[in-house]
Amino acid sequence: MALLTKDQIAAADDRAWEDVPVPEWGGTVRVLGMSGTERNAYQASVVVIGTNGKPQRVNIEDQLAKMVAKCIVGEDFERLFTDREVKELGKKNGAVLDRLADIAKRLSGLTESAVEDAAGKSGTTRNGASTSG
Repeated sequence: MALLTKDQIAAADDRAWEDVPVPEWGGTVRVLGMSGTERNAYQASVVVIGTNGKPQRVNIEDQLAKMVAKCIVGEDFERLFTDREVKELGKKNGAVLDRLADIAKRLSGLTESAVEDAAGKSGTTRNGASTSG
């Protein structure tokens, strides 16, 4: 097998997604796994850096809504909620947000231990790979 070129890698459609029924909202939403850049931005948004420049703790304020906002997309695969609309999304049913966040984490290869590792804590890593698409 030949090695991939930069153009082939750039052109690869490698982001997993799932259409998820949300009866509480009266329909279905599309959850798209985060890109590497989006995943890093999410992790940075929940990790609090101390005055010493090192991660101190995980900020759980609107953590579920932040995750879901980055991953719920329309048929065109464009985000439905911006980062500015996280508080609005956070007012929705916590159980629904939790369920969608679990799917988003799995599709994005993001585990709780990855967030803890980013915050300077250790944990066990699970395999969150998905072949949906």
